[in-house]
Amino acid sequence: MLCASAFLMFGCEPTPDEDDPPYQEAMYYEKVEDDKIRCRLCFRECTIEKDNRGFCRNRENIRGNLYNLVYGRPSAVNVDKVEKLPLYHYRPGLDRLNIGTASCNLRCKYCHNWHLSQSSIDEVEIYDELSPEEIVEKASERKVPSISFTYNEPTAFYEYAYDIARRAREEGIEVLLNSNGTMQPESMRNLLKHIDAVNIDLKGFSEEFYKEVTQGKLAPVLDNLKLIREEGVWLELVNLVVPGLNDDAETIGEMCRWIREHLGKEVPLHFSRFFPSHKLTELSPTPVETLEKAHSTAKEEGLMFVTIGNLPGHKHNSTFCPECEEVLVERTHFTVHEVNVENNKCRFCGTSMPGVWD
Repeated sequence: MLCASAFLMFGCEPTPDEDDPPYQEAMYYEKVEDDKIRCRLCFRECTIEKDNRGFCRNRENIRGNLYNLVYGRPSAVNVDKVEKLPLYHYRPGLDRLNIGTASCNLRCKYCHNWHLSQSSIDEVEIYDELSPEEIVEKASERKVPSISFTYNEPTAFYEYAYDIARRAREEGIEVLLNSNGTMQPESMRNLLKHIDAVNIDLKGFSEEFYKEVTQGKLAPVLDNLKLIREEGVWLELVNLVVPGLNDDAETIGEMCRWIREHLGKEVPLHFSRFFPSHKLTELSPTPVETLEKAHSTAKEEGLMFVTIGNLPGHKHNSTFCPECEEVLVERTHFTVHEVNVENNKCRFCGTSMPGVWD
């Protein structure tokens, strides 16, 4: 079953019905027996009974059709730098218009945006009612060259993100995606057609961690990481290192080997410092030595570009040339001070630098 957005993909407009609910019909679902619907958007494949919502809280079965309740109803709109996504090899210092809504298809115990991601649209304030066209106009008016989907999981507002991305690319505005990577391959591939760069939260490297801490699964994320690389969209990874939960050196080494073997040693990996949040307020912030050990492990496993985030002033906020070890991009936290990449090469030794720099 395809939504109104999908009709636009094939060049035909759906005919409005006066009895249609005031929501956007969802993409990627099918009708099953007794007015039940099976959502095909993400790995959960929720079966949703009439007048009920899926796990993400945003997709509701209304009279036997599935609707996205947050389409055109963002809960967060803000301008920020690309480094905060984080993307470190994509146009350093680039401004982006950030869009987020309510809810998520995971339940991460440590989520720092829990007030949005762990709430339904009924429980949070709407920033404003903004159509995809109005979002793109807002970026143009503010002379912001990119739009990013972040704050909560874009899977939860997929149709809205898809239509914004498609319109933004038509207007020459770049589109960035920060995701947990749990979409179905078909929905991920379709969205990637309109995306310039992706950051995926690789939350850990065991099914047990994903199940206990996020109520998710690791396998779909790994499949999507390979898909993103196959599609040729620029990819970076972030791993929030949580004390006692995913900071085991052996597991981090296993994760880094998998990245090198399946994605490539040139894919940037950001280790991020955990701070107590949401349901994990009893834990302490990640020790600096734990982050430094993770960084060393990743380098020992052959990854070329490894940084440490959420630790302002640390040496490894910056990116270094893997060949001559000079500073390629000097940063303090998310602020860029100097970029030593010219014509996609290290200014000092001429080594080619993967990424999007111009």
